[in-house]
Amino acid sequence: MMETTTAGLTIGTFAKAAGVSVETLRFYQRRGLLSEPDKPYGSIRRYGPADIARVRFVKAAQRLGFSLDEVAGLLTLDDGAHCDDARQLAESKLADVREKMADLRRIEKVLAALVRDCCASHGTISCPLISTLQKQ
Repeated sequence: MMETTTAGLTIGTFAKAAGVSVETLRFYQRRGLLSEPDKPYGSIRRYGPADIARVRFVKAAQRLGFSLDEVAGLLTLDDGAHCDDARQLAESKLADVREKMADLRRIEKVLAALVRDCCASHGTISCPLISTLQKQ
């Protein structure tokens, strides 16, 4: 019988409580982001509230753009006593995000100009979008 409290959850119930799939949990275990609890003889592994919190931490960090390798680094700082180290990781991620945003703004500007030029083309003039891409 599957337990429904947050103490001693089976992997399926744990996955549901954490908002991920069982395969995601197994993947996290293989990556070292989540420990695999001991399996009592003749029984099944059980997970608790700390495991749910850890998976939610991983997912929250991913939503902020951290890779799983970066999340692993953050997990080593999760005791709250390494604020400067966490800040440095966040500053690095922020710089990456800002760089990507600048790249996206450049891409947007070029694509907007190409779309505008496509709409203005008439007659035997080749498509500016296709022409530009062929020159690359």
